[in-house]
Amino acid sequence: MQTKPEKRQRLALDGVLLLDKPVGLSSNDALIKAKRLLNAKKAGHTGTLDPFATGLLPLCFGEATKFSQDLLEADKTYETVVHLGVRTATGDTEGEVLERCAVNVTREQIEAVLAQFRGEIDQVPPMYSALKRDGKPLYEYARQGITLERAARRVTIHVLELLAFDAPFLTLRVTCSKGTYIRVLGEDIGAALGCGAHLQALRRTQVGSLTLAGCVTLEQLSAIEEAQRVAMLAPVDALLSSFPAISLPEVLAQRFLHGQRLALGKEDIALPDYQGRVRVYALDGGRLLGTALLQEYSVLAPERLVAVG
Repeated sequence: MQTKPEKRQRLALDGVLLLDKPVGLSSNDALIKAKRLLNAKKAGHTGTLDPFATGLLPLCFGEATKFSQDLLEADKTYETVVHLGVRTATGDTEGEVLERCAVNVTREQIEAVLAQFRGEIDQVPPMYSALKRDGKPLYEYARQGITLERAARRVTIHVLELLAFDAPFLTLRVTCSKGTYIRVLGEDIGAALGCGAHLQALRRTQVGSLTLAGCVTLEQLSAIEEAQRVAMLAPVDALLSSFPAISLPEVLAQRFLHGQRLALGKEDIALPDYQGRVRVYALDGGRLLGTALLQEYSVLAPERLVAVG
């Protein structure tokens, strides 16, 4: 009688993988491939990149998944090539061409239009998006030829820089708030210039304080041994580097891990002159305990805790 091969034991990994996502894969497909290569038990990503986009996709493993929301809320930076004069159904290269127009614009006209999109703007989410209506993503309606009304959303464009103009292509760098659709931004810029546009290419270069430095591709991961792949993981607190740090002595650390609010005295530990989210460590050994809100009167309120291994 033939016996079934023994099921491979998944590893309980904690950490962050900075993946350079390739073109053609959805964020979830990229996550599944990376999770399989690392043989990890638990993983999640920190916000989607369109299949046609490339670049930084932080993947969270184990305890790091508790802090992925912080990156979902973070500002993002992209470099994109906008193809003027051609509108597509999806606002990128994957949709059918809807219209072609002549492109007769100057660099000065482009700079004037870009100025209109800096700061707070209203954006209407595209039909080809994962936003849900009645439990179904908008792109499913779009594929059936159905267009639904969508409410405009307020987003912030912190940086909108013209890197190059070689007609009909604009190369832009964009730093923006969460929820910004770069495809829509490209289309709106094209509309303001009177010629229409779609995105020819899109690459994410930064999420919060994380950058492409130290990124790894799926090909690079697959070419090395499993132990080396695990060594590519950044620590869990790589997601939290923008928050001030507080270190607690053992007694307070144990109370914190039990979810207790702590009234801290500056005579006991070093406290930043700050109110807001902090990362919390054990003074003995420097182990990450979780995140907390440092409130008025130096009250430390636990927020997300790291499980004791």
